[in-house]
Amino acid sequence: MTTDRPDSSVDTIVLGAGIVGVSVAAHVAKRGRSVVLVDRRLPGEECSFGNGGLIQREGVFPHAFPHSIPDILRYGMNRQNDVRYHPLALLQVAPFLFSYWKNSSPQKYLSLVRQYAKLIEHSVAEHQALAAAADASHLLKSGGWLRAFRTHKARDTRLKQAEVMRSEFGLNYRSLDAVGLQQEEPYLAPEMVGAIDWTDPFRIESPHALTMAYFALFQKLGGQFVQGDARTFAADGGGWQVTTAHGVVRAGSAVVALGAWAPDLTMALGYNLPLAAKRGYHMHYSPAGDARLNRPVLDTEGGYLLSPNVRGIRLTTGIEFALPNAPRTPVQLGVVEPLARALFPLADRVDPEPWMGLRPCTPDMLPIIGPAPRHAGLWFAFGHAHHGLTLGPVTGRLIAEMMTNETPFVDPAPFAAGRF
Repeated sequence: MTTDRPDSSVDTIVLGAGIVGVSVAAHVAKRGRSVVLVDRRLPGEECSFGNGGLIQREGVFPHAFPHSIPDILRYGMNRQNDVRYHPLALLQVAPFLFSYWKNSSPQKYLSLVRQYAKLIEHSVAEHQALAAAADASHLLKSGGWLRAFRTHKARDTRLKQAEVMRSEFGLNYRSLDAVGLQQEEPYLAPEMVGAIDWTDPFRIESPHALTMAYFALFQKLGGQFVQGDARTFAADGGGWQVTTAHGVVRAGSAVVALGAWAPDLTMALGYNLPLAAKRGYHMHYSPAGDARLNRPVLDTEGGYLLSPNVRGIRLTTGIEFALPNAPRTPVQLGVVEPLARALFPLADRVDPEPWMGLRPCTPDMLPIIGPAPRHAGLWFAFGHAHHGLTLGPVTGRLIAEMMTNETPFVDPAPFAAGRF
């Protein structure tokens, strides 16, 4: 990776070097534009490093806010494995949560799902295309992932939803009983009653390596990377500028792909976009003995994901709401680790401390992709929640097509910032 002094004037600045920003930069550079990619850290070091490693082709149903009173009360007790919150953060996120709850009503939610599915359906194909161009197809592994269940009730509820997903969206799955699950994953303890085997998604054992492969493609296409602080980003006559470690870079257009940090910039430009950051933690473990996990396994009731990774077995937690600069509190990891150890033979922790990342979420569960409503030459690409890795190349292509006046391969209207 090179971080040489960039050209002082280019066509496009891309702010944020996660999987979304790198994908945007690569697609724009592919169309002959000169591009400088800017981040305060090196590429792929935030959520692009710490996710569960899934390209979720089946993920047409974004995470909705519960609507039943019993579920709301359960989460309100702040003891659920999949969702925790800092009490001091509730006042700050209350408006977001109220809007999130309204958008999760059955009728509204179904409409959003159908819009979201238009992005998700291209997720695997767009990764395959970008990976092929980057000589990184070997990093994409087929075989899907398993949603495992501890109770028949949870299994039956999810199977009904899976059948809707198959009939309406053409998604493929297999229903496994306890015996079938043991045959697929013989090292899992026999305490699960079954699983849904989602066969369409792909998995990545090193999300960071995939991001870096796309980044290498970006550089091969003539793109440049430099470290800099997005808070120095500002209008510059008819274009934009940002101060970097090697001086000021100016461009006629710019893309904000800063994930959870996007509001720091967009608010300064006068946009009050409702974005909340959901924290997530992970830890790596060595498998005990010759134990092997063939693909990611979600413990539905346990509220965690186990996935094979180049560093061992990655345990990824649910979400946590906290104030922006609150100390890390990996309570969920401490709660689910014993469950994970009972399900799969984990040996020692590999990491010195838990990793934490931020998932940028909108209250209508759709990402923000498209032009800034009040600034010419400015584009937004953030708010992908749990599907940043899944939708990185899709977003990159969509932004690049809009920027270069091509016909977008997906209708971008539902994802426009103007909806807020």
